[in-house]
Amino acid sequence: MPTAPNPFVPSPSLLDYVRPQALAVPGSGIVEVMNYGRTRPGMIPLWAGEGDLPTPAFIAEAATRSLAAGETFYTWQRGIPELRAAIAKYIAGLYGVPEDPERFFVTGSGMQAIQLCLALTMGADEEIIIPSPAWPNAAAAAQVLGARPVFVPFDFDVADGFSLDLDRLEDAVTPRTRVIFINSPANPTGFVAPAETLRGVLDIARRHGLWIVADEIYGRFYYEAGEGGVNGRHVAPSFHDVMEPDDRILFVQTFSKNWAMTGWRLGWIEANPELGDVIANLIQYSTSGVAPFMQRAGIAALERGESFVAHQIERARRGRDIVADGLLPTNRVRLARPPGAFYAFFGVEGETDMRALALKLVDEANIGLAPGTAFGPGGEDFIRLCFARGEAQLTEATNRLATWLTR
Repeated sequence: MPTAPNPFVPSPSLLDYVRPQALAVPGSGIVEVMNYGRTRPGMIPLWAGEGDLPTPAFIAEAATRSLAAGETFYTWQRGIPELRAAIAKYIAGLYGVPEDPERFFVTGSGMQAIQLCLALTMGADEEIIIPSPAWPNAAAAAQVLGARPVFVPFDFDVADGFSLDLDRLEDAVTPRTRVIFINSPANPTGFVAPAETLRGVLDIARRHGLWIVADEIYGRFYYEAGEGGVNGRHVAPSFHDVMEPDDRILFVQTFSKNWAMTGWRLGWIEANPELGDVIANLIQYSTSGVAPFMQRAGIAALERGESFVAHQIERARRGRDIVADGLLPTNRVRLARPPGAFYAFFGVEGETDMRALALKLVDEANIGLAPGTAFGPGGEDFIRLCFARGEAQLTEATNRLATWLTR
């Protein structure tokens, strides 16, 4: 007969059998504030990394047409040829590089692109270097693999904003280091690596035999004077500008930001074609490929969406100035006008607990911001505001915050 349970010995929890690496992944400090305030009437939500515009109709209609045509079967692991060709043409148009569809692999979001790149390059007990404060998902993805994120703090001053010390970056390299993760333009800081910094990072990677995972998803959201890219398209400095074909660089990208497609979960990896079979296998054993009707939407975005992207960039530029011009006169914020991305990341004089401040702003100003504590070491003294919003709503949110700061 089965032994009766001992009432004095607690039963084990299922959590006792979960991998420690999965248990150790921290909860999102952004989601905590969102869940706290999302149902409040009149709330202005500036906590998430997305704008307030829905996906343009011409993109959604491309998916609808594909569904109506019956494109609901298994598809190419690497992505349908038409989308890979469209991505290759888009990247060639931005950076003047050769138009090569064999370099591109369609993924189920930029986040999955990061996961696949880390699975390709590192494993348990190895290390990834990440400048910090940083979007937390890359570090968490490494932790799930059993790897260890090593954070290198950005320097910050109000006059010049955030900058990266290359000596400090190289000092973080150990025999276990496999990857340097560079997000530029950066979430949450707005940091943009100039070409000389990118060259410096690449030199470090070459000296130590490391991979670079380049997250350049905000590359179009760049506000400095002067034209970048080719064909008159304004774009931030990129590893495309400084690399050689055999450099160990993996680019991760997404449709989320440029084309207001955050909910679609559609992205891509750019890599040397020599890695093609390996990346295709990793896709096969994760999702087996992205739904073809979603890929048709991606083609429409790339081929017909340039005016929408330009509108998004200009809207964010105006949003940045609304926030900076509204908050700086309060004399209570430590804010450098960011050169890229679409976030204001600032400190507040007299406030030391940014998690508590974010919750307090929900209660007392009815605005939603993300605490800097959600972005790792170096973020503790900051709070993040997403300014990819309409002018009227952003003006109201800035007025609410400025009023709260000066009350």
